Amino acid sequence: MNGSGEGAEQVARPKRTDARRNKETLLDAAAAVFVMSGVEAPVRDIAAEAGVGMGTIYRHFPTRADLIIAVYRHQVEACAEAGPALLATSATPHAALEQWINLFVDFLVTKHGLASVLQSDNAGFETLHSYFLDRLVPVCTQLLDAAAASGEIRSDLEAYALMRGVGNLCIGADNDPRYDARPLVGLLVAGLRRPH
Repeated sequence: MNGSGEGAEQVARPKRTDARRNKETLLDAAAAVFVMSGVEAPVRDIAAEAGVGMGTIYRHFPTRADLIIAVYRHQVEACAEAGPALLATSATPHAALEQWINLFVDFLVTKHGLASVLQSDNAGFETLHSYFLDRLVPVCTQLLDAAAASGEIRSDLEAYALMRGVGNLCIGADNDPRYDARPLVGLLVAGLRRPH
C-alpha cells in the first residue's frame, strides 16, 4: 500500500509542474496579445496564441479581470526575478542595472493598458500597485547598491526615485508611435555613472 502512495505522489508532482508551466505559457500569450491588441482582445486570440482551447483559459481565469490581474502579477514576477539573474551574469553591476532598467521600461510600456482597465476598481489597483512596489523596489535597490559598491555609479540615488523617473519618461510611450522612451531612459541611466 505504501508503494502505491509513493507512486501517486510521484505522478502528481510532474502534473503540477506541467500545470504551472501551462499557466505561465498562457500568461505569456495573454501578455503578448494585450501588447498587440489591447486588454480587450478576444479570448480566442489569446487561446490561439497559447495553443489551448478557450475553456482552458476560462478554467484558470473565470473573468477578464482575473486574467488581467494574473498577467500583471506574472510580468512583475518576471521583472523581479531578472534582477538577481542579470547581476550574476552581466559583465558589471552597471551593465546589469542597465539591462534591468530596459526590462522595466518594457514592462511599463506594456503595463499602461492593464493599469487603465484596473483603475475602475481602485482598491484592486492599489493592491496591485503596492505589490509592484514591494517586489520591484528591492530588486532595483540591490542593483543600485552593487553598481555603487563597484564604484561605477554615484551612491546617493534611491531605487524608488529612479523607478519613478523612468516611469515618468514612459508615460504615453504605449500609444504614441513617434515617442520611444528608451533613448531618454538610456541617458538617465548613463547619467548615474561617476565622472572619471
